[in-house]
Amino acid sequence: MPFALIAAVTVVDISAPPDVHLGPFLVAAPAVTSSFAGPRMTAFVGLVAVLAQSVVAIARTSINDLNHTYQIIALCLISAFVTLFAHLRERHEREMTQLRSVAEAAQHVLMQPLPRRSGPLRIASVYLAAEAEAQLGGDLYALARTADGTRVIVGDARGKGLDAIGEAAGVLGAFRALAHREAWLPELVGHLEDGVTVDRNGTTDEEEDDYTAEAFVTAAVLDIPDAAPELRLVSCGHPPPLLIRAGEVLSLEVSEPAPPLGLAQLLAPAFTAETFTFGAGEVLLLYTDGVIEARDRSGCFYPLFERVASRSWDGAESLLEYVRADLLRHAGGRLGDDAAMVAIERLPDAV
Repeated sequence: MPFALIAAVTVVDISAPPDVHLGPFLVAAPAVTSSFAGPRMTAFVGLVAVLAQSVVAIARTSINDLNHTYQIIALCLISAFVTLFAHLRERHEREMTQLRSVAEAAQHVLMQPLPRRSGPLRIASVYLAAEAEAQLGGDLYALARTADGTRVIVGDARGKGLDAIGEAAGVLGAFRALAHREAWLPELVGHLEDGVTVDRNGTTDEEEDDYTAEAFVTAAVLDIPDAAPELRLVSCGHPPPLLIRAGEVLSLEVSEPAPPLGLAQLLAPAFTAETFTFGAGEVLLLYTDGVIEARDRSGCFYPLFERVASRSWDGAESLLEYVRADLLRHAGGRLGDDAAMVAIERLPDAV
């Protein structure tokens, strides 16, 4: 396109009347090139434009004509400027690509794939990274087998980028280390709280105040026994899970929610596990706020509860496949925040 533009302006300018000068339009060629090409191609297009302007000057009057001389000088300066712009843009894109690669590598190490089966449970999970920014968020999920059941955590660290991933790493590390050891779910959640706040011991009072006000992790921590048709839930400021039972969708709202992990020093919470029925054939959906806060073009949030309740489901995988596709359609293919979902189906005893 830039070369076609140069050729068209050159031909028309040579054949135009003496008082018509189209040479200034040649600056559009290197300017447009700098928006999508690198500095070398931009400089080459600028050189071709300068040569074309010189040909026009010779064909119409003389290259020493004052009007054409100023046009050539201006074209050289603008070409040099947009070449510098192309160089800076290319370097910025390269840096952003490297930063995202580092963040994705760190997140892949932390977010280990969940097993498809855990005792009598069938597991499905999905992680959708936001495309609006180069940084990744701190959404997290993990699963651990115990002697008599399965423990699951789904959470979201405040913020984006490596800081949020660092917060998520502390929670995931503590969960994986302690989920097998702690017999009581509230005690496990208490240790997760310690995993978020332990790094603040070496800060000054002012730094600690800023850190405490800004750093926290919302989380839903569950204990699902193999033998009993139930689940125990501790909710730390996290959106309530959805339970699909015989075509009905229930929101598992706890009566005594705890604050997000990392705020215990401010609120001194008592972590309480609440029990809900979770029988064979039922499906549990855990998610982060990136799902329910996804907006469409008109600014409306994604109605997760209504969409899940709008049809019947044949297991955890079909549920996640539908919600994933429907969420991306609602958001126009681009999410403003990372979104994570975990679906858990309790299989019949015969399976």
